Amino acid sequence: MSITILADSACDLSEHYYNEYNIEMIPLTVHLNEKDYRDSIDISPKTIYDAMREGQTPKTSQASVNQFKEIFTSYAKAEKPLLYIAFSSELSGTYQAAKIVEQEIKEDYPEAQLHIIDSKCASLGLGLVVLEAAKMARQNISFDELIAQTDKNAGRMEHIFTVDNLEYLYRGGRVSKTAALVGGLLNIKPLLHVEGGKLIPLEKIRGTKKVLKRMIEVMDKRGNNLENQIIGISHGDDLPRAQELSKLIQDKFSVKGENIIIEMVGSVIGAHSGPGTLALFFCNK
Repeated sequence: MSITILADSACDLSEHYYNEYNIEMIPLTVHLNEKDYRDSIDISPKTIYDAMREGQTPKTSQASVNQFKEIFTSYAKAEKPLLYIAFSSELSGTYQAAKIVEQEIKEDYPEAQLHIIDSKCASLGLGLVVLEAAKMARQNISFDELIAQTDKNAGRMEHIFTVDNLEYLYRGGRVSKTAALVGGLLNIKPLLHVEGGKLIPLEKIRGTKKVLKRMIEVMDKRGNNLENQIIGISHGDDLPRAQELSKLIQDKFSVKGENIIIEMVGSVIGAHSGPGTLALFFCNK
């Protein structure tokens, strides 16, 4: 029996991937102008970025227990295997909500093939893990094998990213007001990565061009077999800079353009990172 992959909207994949690989998606929620929107369904990232440029501060919330209960129950009743690959538990409560429901479902349906992986990934880093799992699910692979390999893939996913304006990280409580102010005055761009599912600062760099160069250097040091893997780039409404980074990767590592996926950072993550965010995802050594 074929295995279905469930992802949440924080994986930042375009709709055509869900359709092509039969991936189920559960949306997180964005709050803007006193209204609630389902991420990637009712609102576009562009709307969020435009609102933030105008000084608004969107809020976000995790997927609910009821959303998971509906999906998990339908698969358990139909005796269909379901693997949910969750947004990092260090960045959202969505994973915990899913685990609560999983326990309830397995009490009612002890034989249910239902498993949840805390990916410790975000944005297109999560998206690449989801995509690879969906491809494997089409092959003759057991549920346990798929779980083990997906867990391994998630553990090897590098996230290297920068933000254009420290003010947005300040609003979200990620940096101090002083750091945001000084960073803006000195054109300082923070380089961050994800470690253990958490956002960890790597270094501070002065100037946009130097940031791209440094991202390539980190990729060179950490990457493994780059020319033979799918690489992800996500951006906060700044496609030209994402394409510039893509070109640098192709030139440096002999990566084919079709092996680089470029997506916009979705509404939920973008509400915290802001317009101008640039993120790079690849498998490490």
